[in-house]
Amino acid sequence: MSQISAKAVKELRDKTGVGMMDCKKALDEAGGDMQKAIEYLRKKGAALAAKRAGREAREGVVIVRINDASDVGIILELNCETDFVARGDDFTGFAEAVAQCALEGGIDSVDNMMSVSLGDAFDGESVEDAIKTMTGKLGEKIELKRLGYIKAEDGLVAGYVHPGSKLGSIVEVTGSNTSEVVVLAKDIAMQIAAAAPIVVERSTVPAEYIEKEKEIYRQQALSQGKPEKFVDKIIAGRMDKYFQEVVLLEQAFIKDSNAKVQDVLKDFAKQHDMQITVNSFIRYQLGE
Repeated sequence: MSQISAKAVKELRDKTGVGMMDCKKALDEAGGDMQKAIEYLRKKGAALAAKRAGREAREGVVIVRINDASDVGIILELNCETDFVARGDDFTGFAEAVAQCALEGGIDSVDNMMSVSLGDAFDGESVEDAIKTMTGKLGEKIELKRLGYIKAEDGLVAGYVHPGSKLGSIVEVTGSNTSEVVVLAKDIAMQIAAAAPIVVERSTVPAEYIEKEKEIYRQQALSQGKPEKFVDKIIAGRMDKYFQEVVLLEQAFIKDSNAKVQDVLKDFAKQHDMQITVNSFIRYQLGE
């Protein structure tokens, strides 16, 4: 067996980020051939990924990326097993690389992302193979759980990530790409992250959600001995409160609890002579 130099081990370590002992073993197995050693480590990562496939990966990060023109945004959730790994530079750097690649390629789903190459920084590996390599490197299951994409046709996209990178959102609004609109859009993105609406406006709340809430309130009213003739009025009042919780436009604005989001948009439109409409949003919270 050829003698493996410390320089070669360090070179492999620099290329792969894998521990020194594993690099030494890989070079031993490859007879000192650097490329074969890299392939050995990749196969080891794939084997470990298969071994850990059944494990739960509930930690990780939520990443948001908006392009320079502010008309395209992506949001993704990348998972690992422990918070220790989630806070490490290797994991967060990988998540950032995947996010940037998704933004540049206009990728709109996890399935479409898996075959995309991450470029020279990851030896041209596809995201799917790079995840296996990262599993081998970090010793934990790595999973790209969710990936969302929004493109604004007549407006802009803004995003927000809460400190800690476990909660984030992107939102699409109509309006000119001015600094004032950008600030407002970012406030709306923060609102979405913090208040967790499920839809923009009341008319789009799924019918099954409404029926489920009505039934809950009906059973509560009846269990409290409320007369049947008053139950429908009680339900109507409680449903208004429900809509104020889950409908973005009807929520209290996080920067002024005395105003609803729809009031903030109307006031902005009057002040700047510009119609602002929230068209869509995506919100991810780690582990949901």
